[in-house]
Amino acid sequence: MSGFITKHGLWTQEQAARAEEILEQIRKDGIQRIRIGWGDQHGIVRGKVLTADEFARACVDGKDFQLVTAIFDPTNHPIVPPFSDNNDLGIDEMIGLPDGILVPDPLTFRVLPYVDATASILSDAFFVDGNPCPLSTRPVLRSQLDKLRSQGHEMIVGLECEFTIFKLDDPMLSPADSGYPPAPPEVSMITHGYQYLTESRVDEIDEILTALQSNLEALGLPVATVEDEWGPGQIEITFAPLPAMEAADSALVFRTAVKQICRRLGYHASFMAKPPIANIFPSGWHLHQSFLSASDGSPSFVADEGSSNPMSDVGMAYLGGLLEHAPATSLFTTPTVNGYKRQAPDSFAPQRITWGIENRGVMLRVLGGPGDKNTHLENRVGEPCANPYLYIASQLIAGLDGMANNTHPGEPVRAAYSSEQPLLPGNLQDAITAFKSSDLMKSELGSVFHNYICLLKQHELDRFWAEVTDWEGREYFEMF
Repeated sequence: MSGFITKHGLWTQEQAARAEEILEQIRKDGIQRIRIGWGDQHGIVRGKVLTADEFARACVDGKDFQLVTAIFDPTNHPIVPPFSDNNDLGIDEMIGLPDGILVPDPLTFRVLPYVDATASILSDAFFVDGNPCPLSTRPVLRSQLDKLRSQGHEMIVGLECEFTIFKLDDPMLSPADSGYPPAPPEVSMITHGYQYLTESRVDEIDEILTALQSNLEALGLPVATVEDEWGPGQIEITFAPLPAMEAADSALVFRTAVKQICRRLGYHASFMAKPPIANIFPSGWHLHQSFLSASDGSPSFVADEGSSNPMSDVGMAYLGGLLEHAPATSLFTTPTVNGYKRQAPDSFAPQRITWGIENRGVMLRVLGGPGDKNTHLENRVGEPCANPYLYIASQLIAGLDGMANNTHPGEPVRAAYSSEQPLLPGNLQDAITAFKSSDLMKSELGSVFHNYICLLKQHELDRFWAEVTDWEGREYFEMF
């Protein structure tokens, strides 16, 4: 009798062949534990640790997994009544919260260089009948990439992600601190800040940066630069360009590894856009994007020499789509309450729906020009904790619509923050509203997934609105 994976045809020949190599590598190298992970709706890796023998079985039958995690907000509060008769999701298979099946993707197998005899692998989630879980985000990106491929292009993505490293002073593990959510850790700075790209400042934290670089490279991630950024303890790591799905998987692995490596060495790494720490500078996630011809690998965004536009017709229409649908895609590029607090005049974070040529104040920055084979665009709006599959997929949804309608992006701006162009959503509620009202997002994502994201983010926002903040205490407690 065939196993679950073969029965439902869930692996390609390439994946099946790679699985055989992995099982031999596990036996030969004495790997004892394999972390099978699933990138959830927030871009957080959830999963199980399998023994080598159990992983071999999972390569036949998959691994049972609690899909209840799909209805959690970032701190594990259910967004819908867990045991209602329909979960408010319109998905019969989720009623009663039964187990699903994680199917490992052998192409994502990595030995963890910082953990003894341990490897990790990413997976896709399915129901027990072999149908994909419609709440998974990896298939959302896969669907858009298939659509792009049918039009003769492949997407290439460059990752450029900022985050902050702190010294971990107190992990706050007392019972009194173990709330729902728990108390955040107490931290201190690893450097003074605001000495951007200063070699002496980088040298002060060489130990942790070297550990990050060596381990990330050992994971097979194509690290290009490790940089001292603007604020105290703020780091930027950039990667060589990758095919879009590989880039999304790499972003998931990167964030997980950075947090684990730092914690093991007595540090706390945070991808929160603006941590509640004095003198911190906000962090962003800049997404570099370009297309290659699926037939011959030539760059699709390059304009002919002498063109009046900085990119080809395909690139300009794609750019136009990103601009037109920027409000609706904000929920995926900036999915948290905190992410919108990056926006401020002259802050290096965009406030308006603008584009420009080599301009770091705009939302969409075009790099290169006619005849330059490296021509591409950079979206500077994203926050570092965005789900990478949804972030990249949102760009394709918007950009492909621009290509279908030959959307013109208008003229580039020079003064990004004083431009007359429309403002981006300034908070999570505005982003939810724009997403909810977008016919394009609903049609491309499907009504079930579109409704799910609205429920997910509105629940998170409602919890925020119900919280009594420090600001309210300072403003009202004494005076009134």
